Amino acid sequence: MKAPRSGGGWKAIKYSLKLANRVGWWKLWKSMRSKNACKTCAVGMGGQKGGMVNEAGLFPEVCKKSFQAMASDMQPSVSSEFFAKNTLSQLQSLSSRKLEYSGRLTEPLLLSKGEEHYRPISWDKAIDLVVDRLKAAGADRSFFYASGRSSNEAGFLFQMLSRLMGTNYVNNCSFYCHQASGVGLGSSIGTGAGTIRLEDLDHTDLYILIGANPSSNHPRLMKAFMEIRRRGGKVIVINPVKELGLVNFKVPSDVRSLLFGSSIASMYVQPHIGGDMALLTGIAKEVLEQGVHDSDFIAKHTENFEAFQEQVKNTSWDEVIKHSGVNRQTIKKIADQYISAKNVVIGWCMGITHHLHGTNNVQSIVNVSLLRGMVGRRKAGLMPIRGHSNVQGLGSVGVTPGMKQAMLERFESQLNIKVPTTPGYDTMACMEASHRGEIDFAFCLGGNLFGSNPDTKYALEAMNRIKTVLYLSTTLNTGHVWGTGEETLILPVLPRDEEPQSTTQESMFSYVRMSDGGKSRFEGPRSEVSILAAIGQKLFADDNRIDWKKLESHTAIRELIAELIPGYEGMKETIQSNKEFHVTGRAFEEYQFPTENGKAKFHAIPFPKLPKEENQIRLMTARSEGQFNSVVYDDEDIYRGQERRDVILMNKTDIERLGFKPDQRVTVKSEAGEMQYILVREFDIRAGNALMYYPEANVLVPHTVDPLSKTPGFKSVWITITSEEPAVA
Repeated sequence: MKAPRSGGGWKAIKYSLKLANRVGWWKLWKSMRSKNACKTCAVGMGGQKGGMVNEAGLFPEVCKKSFQAMASDMQPSVSSEFFAKNTLSQLQSLSSRKLEYSGRLTEPLLLSKGEEHYRPISWDKAIDLVVDRLKAAGADRSFFYASGRSSNEAGFLFQMLSRLMGTNYVNNCSFYCHQASGVGLGSSIGTGAGTIRLEDLDHTDLYILIGANPSSNHPRLMKAFMEIRRRGGKVIVINPVKELGLVNFKVPSDVRSLLFGSSIASMYVQPHIGGDMALLTGIAKEVLEQGVHDSDFIAKHTENFEAFQEQVKNTSWDEVIKHSGVNRQTIKKIADQYISAKNVVIGWCMGITHHLHGTNNVQSIVNVSLLRGMVGRRKAGLMPIRGHSNVQGLGSVGVTPGMKQAMLERFESQLNIKVPTTPGYDTMACMEASHRGEIDFAFCLGGNLFGSNPDTKYALEAMNRIKTVLYLSTTLNTGHVWGTGEETLILPVLPRDEEPQSTTQESMFSYVRMSDGGKSRFEGPRSEVSILAAIGQKLFADDNRIDWKKLESHTAIRELIAELIPGYEGMKETIQSNKEFHVTGRAFEEYQFPTENGKAKFHAIPFPKLPKEENQIRLMTARSEGQFNSVVYDDEDIYRGQERRDVILMNKTDIERLGFKPDQRVTVKSEAGEMQYILVREFDIRAGNALMYYPEANVLVPHTVDPLSKTPGFKSVWITITSEEPAVA
């Protein structure tokens, strides 16, 4: 399969038209133009300004992934015969793509202990079963997990259920993606969210994109990069993999770009996987050696600079070059552009966070920004590129193991709720407790917890040891057929554009949108809020602290959010007039950092140790252009020119050095597991490194985590590769 010359463009348009043919042109158009927030990435669009419109009022703001998610929700329902015909073993033989396209779930399903088929049950029986099992499990043997698909209203009720039960074992999917960003930013500048708004990108003259591939995962950001280049700005891409869309992209909504393409990267740097901290230290070292750091800003608005300066000074250039894989001349070229720029934004994604030193990576990014006062003011700042449409909102409304102090105090004073003081479980801690046989009930609000986990064998063992696993889902995924407990229950839910009441979502720019909802396409599915409220009414029937019946109303939930969630006071105007708003305290001005002393903090960080084995290669797992998170919509990865997913992409010199040939079958092995019959494919990736597809390659990823953020190292796996073919005598 041959890759195109540019990302985006006519192929993306053709694909969208193909989806329209599948579900109906007018139906898809009406759905996309409805006043509902985008269902995919957290760049965000839609809401009260209209579908395919962003917070700046620009139209058309849409991408292929938006259409994919909408078309999936518009597919026919799964027939009742489907589950009667297919045993669990048969369902396990289906790929992620085939499960997704089996249809919309429309009735509650139960897989009882010892049975081989899911069978339909009534809603009343399903709710009663959930309540009975939660009561039997109790607070210490239950955990709650949410994906970023859910609304703020559902997330708020979800975490309320856990707190009233008496447990902090509640978390969201960010622990397997951007938690290192939250922890790293929080420890450095006092907030875990990005510091810029969308309009700040209009003034950026240098954007440093590190460890991210928005051309595949956040396509609408490509227009912002195109505009930076057009007005004479620069975009430095730092990525071990040469990604087509980051070199040239045809923005479909811009005629000139669509016809001729747009150059994205003004400079493309390919470090080693995991070499980002060393590269960032090298940039800082060059800035300090030239003496062009902002001494006045540093003295007035930061702390711990001396320790950081000493750490950088004592780190030799040889160490920087060895660990980063980037020569000094290139590092100097990056630093010189950084020094000469006026408004710099640094953006990153999971190429930074998916390491056992992911938090330190983020702290290193902040260090570089602080050196020249590029954070703490408008038009410049830090931009974690969040992957799911409301994962940031879920964190804001408390779907986290540890409640922020200000929120905790409001809960206790206004609701008379004593929030549990026991330590909460992050996502991996929940899996480890399950593996030890200490969990009886797992409550999954959307997502695919099994498919998102590293160390697939370990995850399978962990989930199979849980007594009851509950999923709230719109379609089938691999978690429903592999991540099963002794009994498994699936409750069909409505997507946000079918909600009977309006909902809210928060973008990565801390902009809270309101989705109107709409008419349900099928009979049977229920809104997440109605399900959670029904569970709450029965679970806490003798507890009058919360009126769960009242909380069937989204307006009533928003009133509580406005009162209890710091920064969400703007929700009051949303209740009155549907007004959307920015969460306060996120986009900094005048260097006012929300830390205890009002200052940002430098961190002195030593490099992580490299393994000694010379024959090992560094592996990163990555998503394809045809998928969203763990959902695989298409087996093809158009931008990388791959027609299948059972491949390992390697540098030509590594293929030759190891004695392989293109399309040769190999075994890939790590400390966690191995994959056989994988095809070797040549690709432009830094020598000594390789790429395989997530979630299939999760079997190779150990379940160890970054000690600070508890995030697994999906992009820092050391592997060996051996031929499947017998050696020739």
